[in-house]
Amino acid sequence: MARWAYVNGRYVPHTLAAVHVEDRGYQFADGVYEVVTLLDGRFADLDGHMARLDRSLKELRIAWPVAPRVLDFVVRELVRRNGVRNGSVYLQVTRGVAPRDFRFPDDTPSSLVVTTRRVQQWAKPGQLSDGVAVITIPDIRWARRDIKTVALLPQALGKQQAAEAGAYEAWMVDPDGTVTEGTSANAWIVTPAGVLVTREASPRILNGVTRLSLLRLARERGVPVEERPFTVAEALDAREAFLSSAGTFAMPVTRIDGRAVGDGKPGALTMALRQAYIDHVLGTPA
Repeated sequence: MARWAYVNGRYVPHTLAAVHVEDRGYQFADGVYEVVTLLDGRFADLDGHMARLDRSLKELRIAWPVAPRVLDFVVRELVRRNGVRNGSVYLQVTRGVAPRDFRFPDDTPSSLVVTTRRVQQWAKPGQLSDGVAVITIPDIRWARRDIKTVALLPQALGKQQAAEAGAYEAWMVDPDGTVTEGTSANAWIVTPAGVLVTREASPRILNGVTRLSLLRLARERGVPVEERPFTVAEALDAREAFLSSAGTFAMPVTRIDGRAVGDGKPGALTMALRQAYIDHVLGTPA
């Protein structure tokens, strides 16, 4: 089956998909993006991703490239053309193409790119049974982490550092010793008293769409929840730890900086929330 992409009003073969060399996303990282999971043909929290896209665009004063209802159609049509039932949709909007200048161009239409990717399995062998390892690194990002921009160099450096250390992810740490989030996922712990803790939404973190659903699911099940910063020391003393994102749902973390979390095995609450999230998505109309 041919693979298709959508670029500025046209469905094109994926191998031929391209943007102009003076697209501001390429030259200035002047753009935003979203990644939406598809699970058994169902979109995971699509409305939440569209709402966050709208917020990111407004924060950067970038115009919608098409009406939201048109973008919804484009996403669904591209998924249909590519025959994706399990995978993800990547949407990127930039300020558009203009002669290189730091100032915003006048009357330049924003650029839209949409692609899809198939996923054969959502976790590699051993990740759910044994958990994954994370390392901690300084958070060197800018002060508006709540905007989902394409300016991801600090995260790429952190992800590479984690890979070279044999870890799955890096948790970024502010100067006060508190964990902000992972390079591509929100960070969570379960205290020895059984309280679920994750950092509160603010400009210091990206307010994950999956994060919001997990918080709701936890509260619906009567799990005590605290949205607040936690330190690396508190994470090392936790009963459980996990990370969440569109592609990982809830992934158990069993080692931090080489030290075991809890009993060194995936926690019961982590796995229950993971299953609850999957059930939530599978209960969404296709």
